Amino acid sequence: MGRVRGDVPPSPVTLHGSISSRSFRSRGVPVGATGPGGQRRLGGSVLGRAGATWRGRRGAAVARSGPSRPAAAPQTLYTYPENWRAFKALIAAQYSGAKIRVLSSPPHFHFGQTNKTPEFLKKFPVGKVPAFEGDDGFCVFESNAIAYYVSNDELRGATKETAAEIVQWVNFADSDIVPPASTWVFPTLGIMHYNKQATEFAKEEVKRVLGILDCHLKTQTFLVGERISLADITVVCTLLWLYKQVLEPAFRQPYVNVNRWFVTCLNQPQFKAVLGDVKLCEKMAQFDAKKFAENQPKKDTPKKEKPTKEEKKQEKKEEKKPAPEEELDECDQALAAEPKSKDPFAHLPKSPFIMDEFKRKYSNEDTLTVALPHFWEHFDKEGWSIWYAEYRFPEELTQTFMSCNLITGMFQRLDKLRKNAFASVILFGTNNDSSISGVWVFRGQELAFPLSPDWQVDYESYTWRKLDSDSEECKTLVKEYFMWEGDFKHVGKSFNQGKIFK
Repeated sequence: MGRVRGDVPPSPVTLHGSISSRSFRSRGVPVGATGPGGQRRLGGSVLGRAGATWRGRRGAAVARSGPSRPAAAPQTLYTYPENWRAFKALIAAQYSGAKIRVLSSPPHFHFGQTNKTPEFLKKFPVGKVPAFEGDDGFCVFESNAIAYYVSNDELRGATKETAAEIVQWVNFADSDIVPPASTWVFPTLGIMHYNKQATEFAKEEVKRVLGILDCHLKTQTFLVGERISLADITVVCTLLWLYKQVLEPAFRQPYVNVNRWFVTCLNQPQFKAVLGDVKLCEKMAQFDAKKFAENQPKKDTPKKEKPTKEEKKQEKKEEKKPAPEEELDECDQALAAEPKSKDPFAHLPKSPFIMDEFKRKYSNEDTLTVALPHFWEHFDKEGWSIWYAEYRFPEELTQTFMSCNLITGMFQRLDKLRKNAFASVILFGTNNDSSISGVWVFRGQELAFPLSPDWQVDYESYTWRKLDSDSEECKTLVKEYFMWEGDFKHVGKSFNQGKIFK
């Protein structure tokens, strides 16, 4: 795949024109040859190093350097190599003619360092990439906003209706494609630990998403109208790693219309100028435990030399000093940052049920054979309680992605409750015919929400029923909701998707 990296070339490179590979060769620069300043031609584009300048117009790119004509100061995109989110803006720029300089590698940009400096955070407070700085000092982060800014009216939508449809598909990519794609693909890249249950659910979600796209593209050349728009650019980039890593021929074969559209987009000169020649997955990638372990940060433990007599005496003195506090996890850090207040659960006696142990089993091992048996073997019904919750206003639920946002928002507002709670909340049904319900486990025998004003925002939108942990109803509900599998006879709608509070 084409990328921009390395040092700034001696002659700044600008990508212009609407010229095919054939006409590029006729100018004396064969495909694969080295261009001015040491750039090489790859997949229909000239790629410089990490200070190269991109300028897009319709058609493939051709390099020019030297004193042809003065150029305006380029706009800058900060990112890391192979960032699919950055590709959205770069492809849009190929269509609109926007001129972008990409900084993605040391010494120009060092991800994890440069984006944490005071200078960077002054421009981009969240410290995320891609981040964009215009030649006039205008700064914007978030990949969709950057792609929109560097686009033209044709990509954004010439009418209110087409613009709304484009925004619809851009949001669809973020809400419906990114979560399952990340869950499935990241473990194969060694970025995230593998969870069998989550991965299997992600595969089903990807099938659902591809089915929606396939149905839409049955009568459409592109997602909105008959020309490529930001909708196509965004969704193609969001699907890119799926098609490269896990969508092997047998898996993607049923989605003929999506495959046709995806390959059509990849073959456009503007896409090729950024992505190069994309090789589609031939065999589904699997979790690589070795690669995952290699990607984890390692602490250096230097070998200690034998201490001298003086050092031994000093060590004995230091032994009397109190040991440093152990490193806090995210939840404890959030609590520590707040003014000291009374622990809402301080009045409860100590419980033998260690919630964190169960959460580790649930996250890393099989739910049916390991996590559930562990839960029931160690559950302390005197110190903990189990509740069934149901959203009170199902008639107000419309689009499923909006309903999921309700669940996610509630979880975020309950962040400080995580140490003393666990929940599996499920969305059932389809657009305009759905419901939300879940099973919660709380410390103590009462609902935890009244214990803190911060936890009371959402809970009144649900009905709550305490379950008898010894009853068959409770055991069935816990099994079905924790596994996201079962008859769910009390619901009357099919499983759509679920979220875990842990």
